Order: sequence, then structure tokens, then C-alpha cells
Amino acid sequence: MSNFRLTNNAVKLGGGRFTYPDVPPESAIITLGNELLASTESWRTGKTFAKGKDTDSESSWYCRVSRHNKEDATFDEFWSKLGVNKAENEKQFVSAVKQVTEVKRISATQSVWTLYYTYPPPVSPRVFTVLQTTYLSSATPRSGLIVSIPIDLSDDEVLAKIERKGVRGRYVAVERLLELDDGEVEWRMATSATPGGMIPSFIAESSMPGQIAADVTHFLKWFHTIRNRTAAEV
Repeated sequence: MSNFRLTNNAVKLGGGRFTYPDVPPESAIITLGNELLASTESWRTGKTFAKGKDTDSESSWYCRVSRHNKEDATFDEFWSKLGVNKAENEKQFVSAVKQVTEVKRISATQSVWTLYYTYPPPVSPRVFTVLQTTYLSSATPRSGLIVSIPIDLSDDEVLAKIERKGVRGRYVAVERLLELDDGEVEWRMATSATPGGMIPSFIAESSMPGQIAADVTHFLKWFHTIRNRTAAEV
């Protein structure tokens, strides 16, 4: 755990990017994810987000925090869509995500996913490949953590063939669902990303606050659609 940090480069302090199968232990990833989210309490607060800086990342970190009552979704409902098959579900409420593939299931709580994003011209499609690790705590208050870090598959010919081809972007994201005493759920997310290619970082970063805030609205709209459909079928 002492030889790496969570950055959008996924760079070990000793040098080199994370490559499969040389991946950090799940426990170390979860520990660093919790530490990162704890640090967001001191980040500079904006209108809809908080912004921090990590010198190992190519771009700034952004954080959003939202609270939700049971009409929005319960803790179990949130976890069922964000903590389980997250990439598959993101395809349903993030319009830019056109294809997702589980490249490798490492354990019940860790998988490698590749996500294919498309954007309006002239921006080329982007491919983001991440190692996704989840942890669900049954302690009181209940909480769940989802950590996504970029990973390089080029050293594994079999996995590299499964990965969608395109301009490679990178992102790291840590999300926590926390069940509060009043039954509400806090959804906290911190992320840092670089789109790759020729897009200047300041352009990508200028849209980041709005994008991560809008993701909450898009998720709830999608979730309520499937919740209402399920209720109607009962």
C-alpha cells in the first residue's frame, strides 16, 4: 500500500503504470479510497462541487456530495445499481457511454472494465479501461465504496484483444454511499480525469463540475423509471 497513490495516471511511486496482473491488493485500494474521501472535507467548496489538487495527477480533482431521502432511493437501492455491475448500469444513464465490456473478473468485488465513450464531432471516441473494486460494510452506519483506477492491459495479449480500440483516456473515481441516522443516503464522489488525445486539459476540466453534478440527476431519472416499471409489474 505504501508504493502507490490514487491518481489518474495510476502511477506507482517506484515508476511505471499499473498493468494487469500486477495490481494492488483490494484492501489497499479501499484504504486509499477512504483516505481520499476523508480529505475532501477540506477541499475548496464551489457552487456544486469541491476542487482539490494532487501533484501526481495530470488534472485537478473534483468532488460532489448529495443527500437523498427514500423517495430518491434507499441505501440498498443505490448499492444495487452503483455497487453491482456499475459499468453496465452507467451505460443506461450516461449518454456518452455506448459500450462496456467486463474484460476480467478477478474476484466477486474486483473486475477490469473497458468503457467506450462517444462525443459530438470533432471529438473522437474515447476508451477508458479501469480496475474497479467495491467494498460493502455492514457496520453501523452502513457504507459502500466503489473505487475505479486506470489500468494498462498491454502486457496481457488476451485481455488487450478484448479491450475496445480508440483514443485512450484515463480517470480515477472514488464513490461512497453512506446511510445516515435519519435514513437518508449521502452519495459522495471524487474524481480526476484526462481525456487523452489533443484535447487541452483546461477545456476538459471546465466541464467537469457540471458533468459530475448532472450525473446525479441522470441516475435518479433512470432509476425511477425502472423502479416505477417494476412496481407496475407487481
